[in-house]
Amino acid sequence: MAVTRALTIYDVYDRFVKGKRVPESDWDYTIIPQNATALKEKYKLDFGKNSVPEDNKTKNDLFQAGLEMLVNTGYYCQDLGRVMKVTEEEVWEGIKKTPTKLEIGEGRDVARFYPRHGNSPVKPIIQGGPTGSPISEDIFVQVMQSYAQEAVVDTLVNGVMTTVEGHPAKSGTPYEIRATMAELRATKEARIRAGRPGLSV
Repeated sequence: MAVTRALTIYDVYDRFVKGKRVPESDWDYTIIPQNATALKEKYKLDFGKNSVPEDNKTKNDLFQAGLEMLVNTGYYCQDLGRVMKVTEEEVWEGIKKTPTKLEIGEGRDVARFYPRHGNSPVKPIIQGGPTGSPISEDIFVQVMQSYAQEAVVDTLVNGVMTTVEGHPAKSGTPYEIRATMAELRATKEARIRAGRPGLSV
């Protein structure tokens, strides 16, 4: 078997450009549901009342179904309206190269991510924030600070500033860029006020 190398961003782009053109509605309402249903039936996946399977056979079947779904269905790029395919070998190569730990943030606010399994003694990372919710610019700092000052919060995810200097932060306009920069400054200010300047975002 040939050695499989990790895909680069350029490989991915080239594959998307050459990929099959598919309308987004077909992808969302036909291809994904049909393929998922077929694999559910093939692997006899039925969780009953448990949304998270606990027995090893079901977990293994679910993983195999997911792997098959990815290889047979591929990825969809909304911007290009095309599908990129990957091989099973490329998926395994990606899994093999997955980092075993991740550290984000700085100083005493650094958050360390480690693999977790069922009943893991390693506590989960808690991400706090309004997660893309629209937030008025006049209270943006205070909202972000309210999350940052909670001791259980390990990382922040910010909201979306609805206006910047009174102008709507409309997508595709210069005000979208200005609002993004304002969000970054406001989130930094919120972390400083909370006494956690190294908290990752």
